[in-house]
Amino acid sequence: MILSVQGPHLFLEEENIRRLSFSHGADELQEQVMQPLSITAFQEESAPSQVAPRLENDLPMVRDPEEDLLCIAKTFSYLRESGWYWGSITASEAKQHLQKMPEGTFLVRDSTHPSYLFTLSVKTNRGPTNVRIEYADSKFRLDSNCLSKPRILAFPDVVSLIQHYVMSCTMESKSDAPYPPPSPLPPSQKDSPSAVAAMVAVHLKLIQPYGRKNSAPSLQHLCRLRINKLTKEVDQLPLPKRMGDYLKQYPFQL
Repeated sequence: MILSVQGPHLFLEEENIRRLSFSHGADELQEQVMQPLSITAFQEESAPSQVAPRLENDLPMVRDPEEDLLCIAKTFSYLRESGWYWGSITASEAKQHLQKMPEGTFLVRDSTHPSYLFTLSVKTNRGPTNVRIEYADSKFRLDSNCLSKPRILAFPDVVSLIQHYVMSCTMESKSDAPYPPPSPLPPSQKDSPSAVAAMVAVHLKLIQPYGRKNSAPSLQHLCRLRINKLTKEVDQLPLPKRMGDYLKQYPFQL
């Protein structure tokens, strides 16, 4: 009688499954390496069990690159309409333009740093300075250190960011308080004290944009700015559709 003994193939398959399950969950272990595990978790790991399938909620979120392209394209469109976007000038050129201007004069230019798209150049009480504008997750914010970065406001475009801080500085100049809170915004858009303190620490004031000399604003654009200052409900104005569309192309006050 010949006895057939099962070879090592079964053990090799089990070993491959263990390796596959380990590599499949490696990302989760890296994300949770700083979180303490409960005793129950260790007990569950020690007991042999089948590998549970990952839920859809546990899968990493993949950003659509088209969303970033649309956001950046919209920002470029707004900046070109603004008249105070200077494109690819250097920091030295921005300094020359702002050197003799009053404090609070600013412009936006392309950043020379490869990790940033735009830079805010502004005249402070100590002379012209530059602040990079960070872009992440379809939002723009002023660059800051890692500790205060989560508390700095983020905006869907650069012009909205600049307008917010201009309004904040305008309210500050009209008040006797040293650093009043910014203008009222929706709850998700309110500044934390740390964000205002970050502006105060470098004495950064945004008051007046510095427009390009070869692109003076048209009379239509000046009228659009005035209308935007008086109302935010453009759709309710008794205007022709073409004029309403023109107002919506640049819904800002500066």
